[in-house]
Amino acid sequence: MSVFFDSPISEDLVAPGDAELLLGNIGITDGISATESGEYRQLLAAVHDVAEHILQLPDYVPNADNESYPRENLHRPSEEEQEFGHAWAHKFLIRGNRAGNLLRGKTVCLKDNVAVAGVPQFFGTDAIPAWIPDSDATVVRRALEAGADIVGTTICENFCNSTSSFTSAQGIVHNPHAEGYSAGGSTSGGSAVVCGGLVDIAIGADQGGSIRVPSSFCGCVGLKPTHGLVPYTGISSGDAINDHAGPIARSVTDVALCLDAISGRDDYDDKTLGAPTYGTSQYAHSLQASVAGMKIGILIEGFEHRLVNKDVKLSVMRAARSFEHLGATVQEVSLPSHLEGPAIWTIQQRIAGTLGMMGYAHGRRGLFSTAYEAARQPWTNESFQKLFPSTKNTIINGLSLMQNYPGLYAKTMNLAQQLRDSYERLFEEYDLILMPTTPFVAPPGVDWKRGDSPMSALKPSMGITTNTAIFDVTGHPAMSLPVGFAPSSYDPSVRLPVGMQLVGGLWQEQKILDAAFAWESTNDWKQIGVDNKQEQKFPTKL
Repeated sequence: MSVFFDSPISEDLVAPGDAELLLGNIGITDGISATESGEYRQLLAAVHDVAEHILQLPDYVPNADNESYPRENLHRPSEEEQEFGHAWAHKFLIRGNRAGNLLRGKTVCLKDNVAVAGVPQFFGTDAIPAWIPDSDATVVRRALEAGADIVGTTICENFCNSTSSFTSAQGIVHNPHAEGYSAGGSTSGGSAVVCGGLVDIAIGADQGGSIRVPSSFCGCVGLKPTHGLVPYTGISSGDAINDHAGPIARSVTDVALCLDAISGRDDYDDKTLGAPTYGTSQYAHSLQASVAGMKIGILIEGFEHRLVNKDVKLSVMRAARSFEHLGATVQEVSLPSHLEGPAIWTIQQRIAGTLGMMGYAHGRRGLFSTAYEAARQPWTNESFQKLFPSTKNTIINGLSLMQNYPGLYAKTMNLAQQLRDSYERLFEEYDLILMPTTPFVAPPGVDWKRGDSPMSALKPSMGITTNTAIFDVTGHPAMSLPVGFAPSSYDPSVRLPVGMQLVGGLWQEQKILDAAFAWESTNDWKQIGVDNKQEQKFPTKL
């Protein structure tokens, strides 16, 4: 029993009948007798006292090393400083360790849900005030120690709840290859500035495709590592099961270097307990441009989905077949349960995402942002109205699912485990499987305005994560590799990048990196499918 019973209890915190009201919210109307009511009120008041005591204790926040890594010229960019619409959240400079080797001379930007001490964070919304982290995310500290110069935070979509690039309250991000087209999301700004050659590497986060989708749309190499390989400490979470952080770059080598720099066990993040010791990985050093002896599966279900555009299908199939010329065995393979992926992810993400948005997430060890929680809670009519429809929809869906299907989450996670096991059995026979990253090239962006219909806001994003989201639930490593251009179905004179997704077994990042490096070393993707002579605004920056 709590030691707080040894001192007077503040029963004024709890009104008579509060216990009954709480139980009534879950349908229990006859659970407490009149004679028990007073004592349950006393017990409820006691736990409120404990809560108040915890809130009064000093928070535990690791100190940022601002002395070794001072933050220089921190500012919100002016319109003249912006790129590709509004790709930047904040610009600043943190100079990396000059003795660092892996990323020395590289510039890095961070998705605007990655904590940087002293830098306001928007998380793509104006529904809540920006908050200022007190410490750096683990990936920030590791990138600096590896020698990288961090040059800013870049726009992410509204609470990371979209794979389009027009939902951020801070502005639209345009595709660097064609103004007016989506850069993808939710790591929209980072992919745009990397694609445009303004920054070498972006560190993003992926919970349904948020690294791979913008990489596919913009023509970058984007890797979602195995769940737990890269620490998530200091990164705003949607759900611990789906949380993945990873690099976006213009080359496989830079992705491998960044993965070496930021991956490995973090004592603050229990998701990393199975990861190698920090500093021991050798992904970049071990890179070899060879797939000789590899067995690669072309996942039929990843190509035959009704949403997959024929030009995208042909482009990825052509890229896949080139592995045969490099010495790999390439075969078509079927896993019908792959098609259940979107449904499994949707239920899991809606329920867990809502719990996170409401401040009810639990069950993991770690260090969490109390500044973010304080800024976010409680939800009000005013703050809810400022959310983008995709974020509103997540909360509405999640609340309904939890109320009407209380056992659904457990079964969904069982099915997710079944699908994970099915993929793992496939990887006993195949080194990799591949498919289109996105079913179509970047669609036109939408200048959505508050008051527009929710369906008009959500429609451009529908179906984008058909092949990506399930690997966030199963935790398998997956990379988007640019393999050419295909015409936009909205305007065939506009040609946009096509991404091929390479998926490996758990902890098999090296196989993915080697295969991608081999393909990249023998193919110039920028010359494949390019016959568009239309003058576009942004290609001069590429």
